[in-house]
Amino acid sequence: MKEIRFNISLYIIIPLIFAGIALLSTIVAYHITGHYLRNGMDPQWPVAFWAVVMMALTFISGFLIAKMLLGPLERFVKNTEKLGILRKTDEEKRATKKDDMERFALVFDQVTELLSRVESRKLFPQIIGQSAPMRGVLNQIMKVAPTDSTVLILGETGTGKELIANSIYEHSPRYGKPFVPINCAAIPRELLESELFGHEKGAFTGAAARKPGKLEIADGGTIFLDEVSEMPLEIQAKILRVIEHAEVERVGGTHPIKVNVRFIAATNRDLSKMVDAGKFRQDLFFRLHVFPIHVPPLRDRKEDIPLLVQAFLKQLKKNVDISPETMQLLTAYEWPGNVRELQNAIEAASVMATDVIKPIHLPSTITKKWGNAAKENLGLLTNQNLDLRLRELEKGLIIEALTKTGGVQIRAARLLGIKERSLWHRIKKLGIDVSSFKENID
Repeated sequence: MKEIRFNISLYIIIPLIFAGIALLSTIVAYHITGHYLRNGMDPQWPVAFWAVVMMALTFISGFLIAKMLLGPLERFVKNTEKLGILRKTDEEKRATKKDDMERFALVFDQVTELLSRVESRKLFPQIIGQSAPMRGVLNQIMKVAPTDSTVLILGETGTGKELIANSIYEHSPRYGKPFVPINCAAIPRELLESELFGHEKGAFTGAAARKPGKLEIADGGTIFLDEVSEMPLEIQAKILRVIEHAEVERVGGTHPIKVNVRFIAATNRDLSKMVDAGKFRQDLFFRLHVFPIHVPPLRDRKEDIPLLVQAFLKQLKKNVDISPETMQLLTAYEWPGNVRELQNAIEAASVMATDVIKPIHLPSTITKKWGNAAKENLGLLTNQNLDLRLRELEKGLIIEALTKTGGVQIRAARLLGIKERSLWHRIKKLGIDVSSFKENID
């Protein structure tokens, strides 16, 4: 005979237990009072004794329930602390005698954050970055990928917008069907229409045969319009028709062709300003701007620089390492060309280096800018510039030490020649996320 089980929520069970105790206490107290009054006796002491019994019963019940619920939490927290995956900041907070619930909340926040990093590495192995801004982008990808919504990827040149578009496609139901990228800035204006929509034989000089366009090829899949801001206005109108009516018409054709395509677009320009200037259609802007994703520039996620550097070094055929001084320069540099510029700088430096990349091997654009800034600080033009530069130097040194030690602060402090508590205070002051280095032990 199959066993029948009913699962009742603790939100119902626990209130019922205490409601039952209260009801039992009331009924018994009522009967005790009635019994003593009927016999002409004072019920004060019997009722008081019964109240003490019920208080004890309630206390024991509450204690057992708390132990049942909090016991596993306490064991989880202790085991988590033994694993050493919590940041030092949380240990410092616990040292100030926070209550148990706040302590549990801190631990759960940390564990959730670490799990999100593990999930990010598993789901997006091609995207390198554990910083909070990048985790926000990955979270947006996971939300929009399962849908058919149009996505507009915004970000500076070199931030990896095509990589984001690929990730959206790979996590969408259309994965396995065509993914067709087209760079609107790389194709001459007179050829862009033919590339997108195709043409019929004899549609123009040189059209010797019928040619399907990228939109037809992408039928059932996804098309990625990179640098969509460079698309001419007349072609923008035709793209808008495709989005609204799901059909294309070849150049020189007379019959529309139905297509089922998901659009992902990207640009490094401000489309809203282009709309105001009359250089981009407002209706197309609203059609593309359904789900915008802003890819942060590298200067806003400098904690990812050591991870990116190590990844680029592994891709090189040449076996080279990087010195701490070089990593400091790379971390302090603003990177106007973003990840692409960093990758090119590492590749160029590896060609010049023998076994260790030193500052002298870096491109002059990086070392020259750093040198000029250093001269300004040495000249004491302003105290603020000196403080800022010293802060950047200090942060670069600490990030390099944490990278080499996999986020183990005791080893990092020893490497830097300072006490662990001093290192913790500096990490807190500089806003460095230590947990982002935990998974990168050599």
